[in-house]
Amino acid sequence: MPTNTSRRNFFKNTGAVSAAAMLGGVGASLTACGGNSSTTLTSAEQLNLTASEAVAALKAGKMTATDYVANLINRAKSLSDLNAMISLDEAGALAAAKQVDADRAAGKTLGALAGLPIVVKDNINTKGMKTTGGTSSLRNFQPKTNAPSVQKLLDAGAIILGKSNLHEWAFGITTTNFTLGIDPITKAANRPGKNPYDFSRIPGGSSGGTAIAVAARFAPAGLGTDTGGSTRVPASFCGIAGFRPSVGDGAGQGRRYPDTATDALPISTTRDTVGPMGRTVADLALLDAVITGGAVPTAKALKGLKIGLPAAFWTDLDDSVRTVADAAKKKLADAGVVFVDADLVGIMDLNDTMSFPIALHEPVAAIPAYLSANSAPVTTVAQVQAGLASPDVVGAFGAIAGDVFAAAYAAAMVPTTGGRAQLQKLYKDYFAAQGVECVLFPTTLLPAPKIDVVEGSSAGKLPYTVGGVAKQTARDTFGTCIFNTDPCTNAGIPSLSIPAGLTAGGLPVGMQIDGPLGSDTNLLAIGMGIEAVWGSVKAPAI
Repeated sequence: MPTNTSRRNFFKNTGAVSAAAMLGGVGASLTACGGNSSTTLTSAEQLNLTASEAVAALKAGKMTATDYVANLINRAKSLSDLNAMISLDEAGALAAAKQVDADRAAGKTLGALAGLPIVVKDNINTKGMKTTGGTSSLRNFQPKTNAPSVQKLLDAGAIILGKSNLHEWAFGITTTNFTLGIDPITKAANRPGKNPYDFSRIPGGSSGGTAIAVAARFAPAGLGTDTGGSTRVPASFCGIAGFRPSVGDGAGQGRRYPDTATDALPISTTRDTVGPMGRTVADLALLDAVITGGAVPTAKALKGLKIGLPAAFWTDLDDSVRTVADAAKKKLADAGVVFVDADLVGIMDLNDTMSFPIALHEPVAAIPAYLSANSAPVTTVAQVQAGLASPDVVGAFGAIAGDVFAAAYAAAMVPTTGGRAQLQKLYKDYFAAQGVECVLFPTTLLPAPKIDVVEGSSAGKLPYTVGGVAKQTARDTFGTCIFNTDPCTNAGIPSLSIPAGLTAGGLPVGMQIDGPLGSDTNLLAIGMGIEAVWGSVKAPAI
């Protein structure tokens, strides 16, 4: 694979334009900006391109969409033991790529993402491709329409390589899926998604398949979904970037993606959202702009930028995570960031009053509504539950079927005085009182755990080290992994995980920034500024 320097030289020599220019019509062709279309990229160079770089290279004539798609598909096949994909649409992707190449050769006007291959999590509706949710009751389910976020990307010229693996029905944090059969390598009775940096570790979930595909270099970007951390936890564990957009406050405030509760397999209508995942924040900003119809931001200057450091999110960190986080924080301080040490007092206790009630009561109505709207082969929660194979998901559906959180949900959702309204006010008052544009903390408390620690159940305690002392986490696997990612989801505010570095053992660590409701574009701009200071994370040595 090429080094960062060789990639920079390539784009310097071709006169590559920014992601913003791609959408804004500036520099319709990189060749016209001084590119040398006779110079083509090698297969290794193609694999290492970010989404923004790939779009630029295609425009410059440095590669064809057909060659690029074929290269990525071959890579995906060669790494099938990572269990990143549920399905590959080789024929469809190659046909779409050939059409892009023909249209480009004919001088036709192309979309901003023309020829860009992506993967889509297999709980997001795709027309002409199965949407299984990683569960047996939907094994042959094929929606009649694309989710709006998918359609926006396709309209801009993106190409779907296939559907990525996930924790069954997106109801978990490991992407250890018992529905998919026997793992060809371990011979275990499940097909765990494997972390590209260490095959013995989880990639995180539930969007683990998309994270694996992006990190392992057989897709430059893709879509996941996020309810309690499902784009950001796997992004952190796999060394990539993941974005959760604002979902609003239920009163028309915020900036929600165009998808509805019937465009992806639902968990919580309050908390669910589609979110882009890629190797850089710039790539997320590009996809976000296409999906929302907005403008791609430029990186924000960090000098004088005020960022909050709430202590509630900095406690109980594994030593290896704290070392990377402290180093990342120092780099930002050296770049002129002004840190404000102010806690979001009581946030974790407040979040605990509503997290499970929202996530395990709303599916009671949301799942049948989705199944009915999409003419699925099953129609009820009970029918879905009967086909589940993953033990932790079976347990969650037991709570849903019994509707055990109905009363707690009603209390949490009372306007003004309910727990959710209080949580939203806590965040809003914090940002205003402290004068900060975002808060910063490690995305997860520890690096990716071993698969054998979490396989088959989320009840095991995870080993970690604090202050040189070996311990076990006080929470289960699920609670530990989403501890820092969960509160913002109940408030509906935007959140972004950015790769910050590798531990001494070579495992990725992500840092999360959360911003006020509706501040998505500004948050992405801050993220782009931050990643320019931190630099890129070394690719997994596969």
